[in-house]
Amino acid sequence: MPDFEELTRGQYLEGLLVEGDDIWFTDVTRGGVHNLATGQTVLPQRTMIGGLLMNGDGALLVAGEGGIDWVHPQSGASGTLVSGVEGVNEMRPDGQGGMFFGTIDLPAILRGEKPGPSTICHMAADGTQRVLKEGLVFANGLSLDASGSLLLFNESFVAVRSFPLGPDFALGEMRTLIDKPDCDGMALDVEGNAWISGFSSGELICLTPSGEEVRRLALPGPACTNVRFGGPDMSDLYVTIVDPADAQKLAEGAPITAQNSALYRTRAPVPGAPIGRTEFVLG
Repeated sequence: MPDFEELTRGQYLEGLLVEGDDIWFTDVTRGGVHNLATGQTVLPQRTMIGGLLMNGDGALLVAGEGGIDWVHPQSGASGTLVSGVEGVNEMRPDGQGGMFFGTIDLPAILRGEKPGPSTICHMAADGTQRVLKEGLVFANGLSLDASGSLLLFNESFVAVRSFPLGPDFALGEMRTLIDKPDCDGMALDVEGNAWISGFSSGELICLTPSGEEVRRLALPGPACTNVRFGGPDMSDLYVTIVDPADAQKLAEGAPITAQNSALYRTRAPVPGAPIGRTEFVLG
């Protein structure tokens, strides 16, 4: 196993965003979006945050219950970008200023009940929204390949999927890359391969876009919710490690109080692909 450096601890760490020296992360039960480098916390009352993105103007886009909020870390200005949905988990830029995002039934999760179906949605840079895929079990990690022609997707509790993209981001026929019920977070490397974390797996699996396994990377804990690349050469690898027992508590709506989760950093065997920015005009 490679050397891992523990950077911070929390109750259940999830959302990750690495932008230069800034390492933003979330704690889904304690709430807030936290900057490891500066110690700043924004939106401290917002919980169940599974995804973060950076907008072109430097604002953070923050997933969670009810939709997607935004906040400018420097000014503190904030607002709502997407509303009217039960919850949003992961998000990814579409390469044209807009983004893909997955909806989830957060109210059911908070009640400790089995959540209803998920969707994959798209929001164009001008704010136009539409549903691309319905009837999914649980929407999680998303990535767009470098060509912009393939959307990779983690359908938690089922499998890692892919969709060819047609005109106007229409999704083609869904393909299964690997059956992996605990698939969770996702990040792409410069070779176009997908690094997949598992909420009950102590390793990352690296897959080609066609589903062939490239390598496995042992982790310093029994489960991982998210993975991101960063650093000057994009070869720093960040992972959020959790306790599977706490994941079960989360599913049952039970409180999590112990600091059993941690953010780690190691060196990756291959550089990561940068995640672009959205270009929304925010209020």
